[in-house]
Amino acid sequence: MKAYIKAISYFLPEKVVTNDDLVKEFPEWTVDKIAGKVGVSERHIVSENETAADMATQAAKKLFTEHGIDRSTIDFVLLCTQSPDYYLPTSACLIQNKLGLSTSCGALDFNLGCSGFVYGLSLAKGLIAGGIAKNVLLITAETYSKHIHPKDKGNRTIFGDASAATLVSTDGFASIENFSLGTDGRGAENLIVRKGGLRQPISLNDTVLDESGNLTSSDYLFMNGGEIFNFTAEAVPVLVQETLKKNGLMQNEINLFVFHQANKYMMNYLRKLIDIEPERFYFYLENVGNTVSSTIPIALYEAQQEGKLVGNILLAGFGVGYSWGATVLKMINN
Repeated sequence: MKAYIKAISYFLPEKVVTNDDLVKEFPEWTVDKIAGKVGVSERHIVSENETAADMATQAAKKLFTEHGIDRSTIDFVLLCTQSPDYYLPTSACLIQNKLGLSTSCGALDFNLGCSGFVYGLSLAKGLIAGGIAKNVLLITAETYSKHIHPKDKGNRTIFGDASAATLVSTDGFASIENFSLGTDGRGAENLIVRKGGLRQPISLNDTVLDESGNLTSSDYLFMNGGEIFNFTAEAVPVLVQETLKKNGLMQNEINLFVFHQANKYMMNYLRKLIDIEPERFYFYLENVGNTVSSTIPIALYEAQQEGKLVGNILLAGFGVGYSWGATVLKMINN
C-alpha cells in the first residue's frame, strides 16, 4: 500500500529574537554580518516553561483545524525530538492524551535531529505499507534554545524553536517514494549535548571561552562547525545521487529540491556543489532559523502556499549523528 502526505501545519512559539536583539548582547557583531552569513533575521524561542511536547500539541491542533482533519481517525503518533519532556514516559504518550486521541492509537518517540523528518516519513510509510496504521500523525518538535549557552553567539544566531505536524495517510497530495538513508556514528562528538543522559547525568561546569569568543561546554550544545560542514559537503551530493537512482530519476526531472535549512552559506555551497539551479532550490529560514527536524516540513508548507510543489520534489535531511536521509515526493494531479 502506498503512503502519501495529506497535510502539513506548523507552530512557532510567541517570543521572537531578532538580529538587533543579538547585536545588543554581542556588540562585536553586526546585523548585516549575521543575516549575510547564516541567512536568518529572526528566530522564535520557547518560554521557560514551554516544552517540545507543548509545541507538538499546538502544531497538531493547527493541523486538525487548518485542514479539517477528524482527530478520531489518527491511529499512530510519531514524535521526533531531542528535547523530550522526561526520560520517561514517552512524550508521544503525553501528546496522545493532550490531543484526546483514541487509546487504540499507537505512539512513540524517536531521537533524531536534522534528518528526523525524512526518517519519520520512512517510519510512517512502513506503518502504512505494513497495514499497521492508516493515518499517522508525524510530529517534529525541538527546543534547541534550551540546549544553548546564553553566551554562545554562534549557535544562538542559527537555531530557532518550532514544531510541525504532518499527516501521512493512504491518500494525499504527494506520494512518498523510495528512500536513501545513512549513518556514521563516528561523527557523534562533533554535534553533541553531553549533559543529561546517563553517561553524564550531572553538570561539569566546564564552560570555556577562547580568544575568539567561541564557547565550549559539556553542559550545553557543542557544534564543531568545520567538521559538520566537511561531513555535509561529502555526504549530501552522494545522498542526492543515490536517491535519484533509487527512484529512477535524473536530476533534471526534479522540480524542486528541499534540503534541511541548516544555514544560508552551507545551503548555497551545496546547491552549487550539486549544480542545482537557484529556481529549483528552496530556502525558508530567514524568519524562523534552523529549526532542526522541523525545517523541511515548514519549508514544504511554505512552498505549497507559493504554488511551488509540482512534479517531483527531492527532500534531504542531514546532520547530528551523523545521520542523513532523502526521498522523493511525487505530487498528485500536477
